[in-house]
Order: sequence, then C-alpha cells, then structure tokens
Amino acid sequence: MTAAPPLAPELAALEDRFVLQEREVAVGDREWRLDRPRSAEELINEAEFEHDERLPYWADLWPSAIVLARVVAALDGTGRRAIEFGAGLGLPALAAAGAGFDVTATDYYADALLFARRNALFNLGRDIRTRLLDWRTPPDDVGRFDLVLAADVLYERPYAPLVARAVVHALAPDGVGLIADPGRVALNACLDECRVLGATVRERCAERHEDGAAKHTITIYEVRLG
Repeated sequence: MTAAPPLAPELAALEDRFVLQEREVAVGDREWRLDRPRSAEELINEAEFEHDERLPYWADLWPSAIVLARVVAALDGTGRRAIEFGAGLGLPALAAAGAGFDVTATDYYADALLFARRNALFNLGRDIRTRLLDWRTPPDDVGRFDLVLAADVLYERPYAPLVARAVVHALAPDGVGLIADPGRVALNACLDECRVLGATVRERCAERHEDGAAKHTITIYEVRLG
C-alpha cells in the first residue's frame, strides 16, 4: 500500500466525528483498505429525512461498488477522465484513479466525499477531486468524461430519469457509462430513459458476489452515445 501523506484537518476530524470501521476488499491484484462509519443506521437524521427523504446509504460498502471497481481496475485510464455519481466511500472512483484516470467523485453528502478523499489518501497516497452534486438540480458545468460510473444508485423510483440524465449528459462522444446494479426497482426505467435520451445500452457482464451469507448477482450495463 502506498504511504499516505498527512491528512488534511477535515479528513483527520472524521476520527472524532464518527466511530470508524475499517474494511478490506480485494480489487484486481491489490487489497484496498476503506474507512467507513461503523453503522449507517446511526447516521439517520430525522430532520433530513423529513426534508427530502435523505438516508445515509453512502456509509455502506455495497456489493455493486465492489464488482464495478473490479471491472474498472482492469481498464487503462491513461490520459482519460472519469466521474462517479453517488460515489459514497469512493471505491469505484479509487479503482479508476488507480487505473490512471483523472477522477472526479461526486455525491449528495459532503461527508461521503470526505471519506472518499480519506480513502484515496490511504490507498493511493494522493487526494482525488470531489464535487457535491444533487441529481435533481445538476449544475451546467459538470463536463464530459470518458468514463461515467454509478454503483447501486437506483433504489428509489424517482431516481430513474435523474440518473439516466446525469450519466448520458456526462458522456464524452466516445465515452462509456457503467451502471452496476443488483436489480433495484428503478433499474429498467433508468435504462429505458437512457435510450430515450439517444444512448445505446447493453449488458456488459453479470457477476455473483458473496459476502458472508448474503449472495447477490450484480449486473453492469454499458451506456454509450448514439
């Protein structure tokens, strides 16, 4: 593992603000160490939920993120740009950075982006670019990317068109979007909306993932313009 430089104050402060739990996960030919809050349930804020039904899904390491990271780690990102939507702890974004991509990790939660940066420093020895982003009111200056990533972000029906627009609008002309999903409720509507927006969609691969007694089939869909 690359030696990490000293943490910025806001990243070191996560140790005081949260009870941290370390998780190791194999991606490609390396073992990644990820810090995360001990329990996502402990982070539920009733006021935030009342405001916009916000739940701290970002604080878990989801099987879709692990499977997507393994696919991304095998790519050559030299001279190419990548963005992850709903990055959470940041594993696919870190895998992209490790593969040579110039990465931007985005999430709705500021704390998620702090954890993504902290995990980047521990695993890559360098920080990564992050951006706070709300799919409902996306900024006009997100830009275009060679690789667009989203892992298990379709757990609510209203997210289908939002994720589709975010992914398609962020694609460079020759770019590819990779959406990893275990069969969430909004998946098919999202893929249909990608097609409505002029993209082509195909199933890239499906992988069985086991985590203790839990077993999941994660499918990765490839989205391209035209």
